Amino acid sequence: MVAGEARGLRLDVPDGASTRPTSDRVREAVFNALESLGAIEGARVLDAFAGSGALGIEALSRGADHATFVETEATARTTIIANLASTGLTDQATVIGGDGARHVSGSGLWGLVLLDPPYTYEHWDSLLPEVAKGLALTGVVVVESDREVALPPSLVGIRTKHYGGTVVTFATPAGATA
Repeated sequence: MVAGEARGLRLDVPDGASTRPTSDRVREAVFNALESLGAIEGARVLDAFAGSGALGIEALSRGADHATFVETEATARTTIIANLASTGLTDQATVIGGDGARHVSGSGLWGLVLLDPPYTYEHWDSLLPEVAKGLALTGVVVVESDREVALPPSLVGIRTKHYGGTVVTFATPAGATA
């Protein structure tokens, strides 16, 4: 972990090529930006393509109230559960099997949505409007991809950063300010 109560702990990563963990450098930059936006403390977080769970665990480590981790791969879910146990954050988390895109709008309002699907992901145009429906008025969504992702009218981009081959966009619901 980069910062917070679990700072310095190393997380396991699932075996295989289906999980591409966010680098420590990018994760630190993303969460420093989120802290400057006031988007973490007390937040209800959705890590929709959780992989190892590093993004959601970082949010919990930095003061989020609860994180829901959604992951299709059983091996990755097992890794998330182990990572939560090793960081002592299990009681603040829920791990769900399935497609992260199906959980963004149907589970109440999220203060922070973390979207880091495989770089081959092509369904942003249907996912992001659903994310906007699931965000609290002051919520923030983080989109991580290998390219800039077009935002729907229901989301307003507030910051885009390039880190080598990674592009991170921060957005809030249209009509809201972060």
